[in-house]
Amino acid sequence: MRSIGEMARDSGLSVSALRFYDGAGVLVPDRVDPASGYRWYGPEQLAEARVLARLRRAGMPLADIRLVLAGWSGADTDLVRGLLQAHLRRLETGLADARGEFSTVRALLERRENRMTPPHTYAVSLTVRAPELAEALDAVRFAAGTDPELPVLGGVLFDIDGEDLRVVATDRYRMAVVRAATSGYAGPRVQVVVPSRLMDAMRALLGDDAAVRLTVDGDRVALRTEGHEAAGQCVDHEFPDYRRLVRLPAGRRARVDVPEFRRAVETGPVREGEVREPAGAPCDLSVLAVADGTVTVCEDGRDGPDLVAVNRTFLLQALAAAGRDELVVEVGAPTAPLAIRRTDTEEAFSILMPVRLHD
Repeated sequence: MRSIGEMARDSGLSVSALRFYDGAGVLVPDRVDPASGYRWYGPEQLAEARVLARLRRAGMPLADIRLVLAGWSGADTDLVRGLLQAHLRRLETGLADARGEFSTVRALLERRENRMTPPHTYAVSLTVRAPELAEALDAVRFAAGTDPELPVLGGVLFDIDGEDLRVVATDRYRMAVVRAATSGYAGPRVQVVVPSRLMDAMRALLGDDAAVRLTVDGDRVALRTEGHEAAGQCVDHEFPDYRRLVRLPAGRRARVDVPEFRRAVETGPVREGEVREPAGAPCDLSVLAVADGTVTVCEDGRDGPDLVAVNRTFLLQALAAAGRDELVVEVGAPTAPLAIRRTDTEEAFSILMPVRLHD
């Protein structure tokens, strides 16, 4: 017999996933301790769990997986083979349809690019306080992407609009935006994407409570302090319009004591979602509810239309990056991003994309 922890280790399914599949009647433990409720799995269930893990990674619906496992140990495998073949046909049809839609979108994009004129470039020079810029970079760095196929998301946007500097990072699953006040520039809006490595070099120079000089000249950006400089090429791609991505409908807000909330998230229950992020890696989910000005990390089994599930690691990183002992957690619909806001300004926040729970 295997404990649930041993089953998770040997099968590739997380403990939370095994609990879910037990509750869904897909993989029911061979024995459950009547006193403690602890689950024990028989030797033959390991093979079933491994098959289950593979079928879920292939996107097979749970209804079909139930039938596959029900027929797995039988002498007649025709039903199992038929279910596998049917799902493969669905995947192939879906891929063909997706290729057709992508081809159409690419054609539309190429026509749009041909109509666009090259953007104007401006020389920019402005001054910003080192502590304010350091705080802004620290608050967004966690959200920068690492996907080599999307290099523009691997950088940090410096959005300069008059004397406002907004620093933005996103990897598609989360986004962080912070505003810093500057002086010395009153020209048109300029946006540059600073590679993360160069941004880290800039951050290393921001140690003193002094003014520093940020300059942009064509495709080069530089940060100068007293006697030091970090400079390099900007990323040669246009950053997505982040302003469209942060227009969120008002949600339910709760002010949280960050150390206390972090402990609740770190030690609280987790679930496993259907979506794997990033790059195919499994993730634990924290399921949150906000009501009457309080945010709760929900227990397994709780359900409802007002709950939102987010990647627990991303949530903890967002709380740490904000650098505050008090923050505001804002939750809307289950499909709307969760927002982490500072209490003193609406100009600094991060958003986390929700993750769909198991069907």
